[in-house]
Amino acid sequence: MTAQTEPSLEVLQRKVRTVLILGQIMAGLGVGATLSMGAILAGRISGSDALSGMAATMATLGAALAAVPLAALASRTGRSISLASGASVAALGGVVVIIAIVADSFALLLLGLMMVGVGTAVNLQSRFAATDLAAPKTRGRDLSLVVWATTVGAVTGPNLLTPGESLGSWLGLPELAGPFVFTVVAQVLAAVVYLVGLRPDPLKVAKAAASAHAVAGTPPALADVVDRPIVQRAAMLAIALSHATMVSVMAMTPVHLVNHGASLAIVGFTISLHIAGMYALSPVFGILADRVGRIPTILLGQAVFGIGLAFTGFGSENELAVVMGLVLLGLGWSASTVAGSTLLSESTSLARRAKVQGVSDLLMSGSGATGAALAGVVLSFFGYGGLSYVAVAFVLVVTVRIVFLARAELPVAKSAHAAATYEI
Repeated sequence: MTAQTEPSLEVLQRKVRTVLILGQIMAGLGVGATLSMGAILAGRISGSDALSGMAATMATLGAALAAVPLAALASRTGRSISLASGASVAALGGVVVIIAIVADSFALLLLGLMMVGVGTAVNLQSRFAATDLAAPKTRGRDLSLVVWATTVGAVTGPNLLTPGESLGSWLGLPELAGPFVFTVVAQVLAAVVYLVGLRPDPLKVAKAAASAHAVAGTPPALADVVDRPIVQRAAMLAIALSHATMVSVMAMTPVHLVNHGASLAIVGFTISLHIAGMYALSPVFGILADRVGRIPTILLGQAVFGIGLAFTGFGSENELAVVMGLVLLGLGWSASTVAGSTLLSESTSLARRAKVQGVSDLLMSGSGATGAALAGVVLSFFGYGGLSYVAVAFVLVVTVRIVFLARAELPVAKSAHAAATYEI
């Protein structure tokens, strides 16, 4: 593959961003339905609220197990094949979930949710794909725009519960199976979008462009960077524990609300607002990360997390307080994930970028799975408020590590590699 000029790279980047946005909209529909119904289905089919957290656990476990294989596939064949393959697995998972509901099989339900969770791995890797051809000064913005695109589908997904029930009834399926029909269709469409639209493949083009400029000795906008393991580890920690904080509380919110008499409509509305907080303002955080720095934006996210956990902890018996807390948790996740992901990408060389990103997604999803699994147990013993207080520990760990990084490591990185490379 011949190297492309910088103007043609800019044109291709706009195309890639548009394709990724379309794919994220489609995939978001499936994510929204899974988040809303998973815990309720697990509780009903298993007969125990203590096992309701297994829904989010299996979904995030699926994302974790798929992270490294999808990243390795991207390194070998490019982003297009990798993302399309993951979306196809998620679509098949939706079919398995529907069969599990019809058969009233808890084991089959967990398997299906794990497969659907692969769609989350696709969503995560899509945000990294947005940085392959992005210029350093707009890297945070480009990544955040793809994250933002999930808003459309993910916010709509939970509100498809009622139409999903009607669709399920029309198809002769149980009432809770209908929404997963939307999941199947949306993931199939996402796979087609990725497979057809990401041509030429952005990761392959980026590697070719960087190699060509390296041979010529010129400094392109896509100049490769030297790996910074210390920065990478700190970014991975911020991403993983921020995800664990969000997932552990969010996963138990539907169960908490239903146990306190809330309707499915209220549950769907609450999760929709939460997901809106996760994605709707991500461009704001992306621009903020570009302008004031990745580290300050991560710390802002942790502060928002703290406020959100105060609402869900002290206001656990008040529906409005829970809703406000969930929205703030979404915003904290957005700020931390957008800035942390951008920091990780720009501290990793192109040769290792996809694999390192895959490891980060593995840790992120694994932390979420662990948090969701423990959340059900904590909820049973300490209640929803107690769960919120326990989650504060994650926020403190990230805050301390990032402050240490800012004081001890980043000045060295900036002097060695120049601010234009890190844009911190």
